[in-house]
Amino acid sequence: MKAVMRPRIDLLAVFAGLYLVFLYGPVLLLPLFSFNDSIFVSFPLKGFTLKWYSQMIENAALRAAFANSVKVGISVSVISTILGTLAAKAVTRYNLPYRGAIVGFIMLPLLMPSIILGIALLILVINVLNIEPSLYTIAAGHVLICVPFSMLVMISRLEGFDKSFEEASLDLGASAWSTFWRITFPLALPGIVASLLLCFTTSFDEFLLAFFLAGNQATLPLVIFSQLRLPSQLPSVLALGSCILMASFIIVLFSERARRRGVP
Repeated sequence: MKAVMRPRIDLLAVFAGLYLVFLYGPVLLLPLFSFNDSIFVSFPLKGFTLKWYSQMIENAALRAAFANSVKVGISVSVISTILGTLAAKAVTRYNLPYRGAIVGFIMLPLLMPSIILGIALLILVINVLNIEPSLYTIAAGHVLICVPFSMLVMISRLEGFDKSFEEASLDLGASAWSTFWRITFPLALPGIVASLLLCFTTSFDEFLLAFFLAGNQATLPLVIFSQLRLPSQLPSVLALGSCILMASFIIVLFSERARRRGVP
């Protein structure tokens, strides 16, 4: 008798599937309850409605906080990408002494707990620099944590194309600045776009540093946190969270595709 062939279960695939369900399952409940015709987050659902999205749009506090987060996110993404690109170019193109120590020092904010970093920056801003917390201090704190992300993206991009193009440009008499704009910048443009989008998303969603460094103008995560204590505002917060979730997913997906474009 022939042995019956049973399909082999890939335990690693099962584990990966369970992990994805555990990780993203609770997040996917946000869009589900944002359409629920009830202020209570519970099953069974009471019905389908779009009124919470309308209430979200009419909320003046949410609109003002959204505008603040966009302003901070755009400025942080531009500044962080410029600094990250310059740092990545220096690391990948020049034989720097103590290269590992320099890179490790720049990456240090990624390893430091955000609450410790926020307290330290608050003490620095108020007691040392004597500056009132505001959107500017939030942006400065976000730059500190976004530059490492930008640098990592740009290092992977700058190491992904042939350096002989830059060498040929220099051999033909072009200056280092002209070579950067004519050769390096166009080749690194997908990485720059990815860095801008990633830094914007990181700054837009960041809460802890904004919590310590905010003044009278709060960012969107702070307003969302404050409104969670009001049951009547919870559905509109769920609607806003659903919109942010979808927008963040699209931005991160687009940034990754842009980073990989043209990389062998």
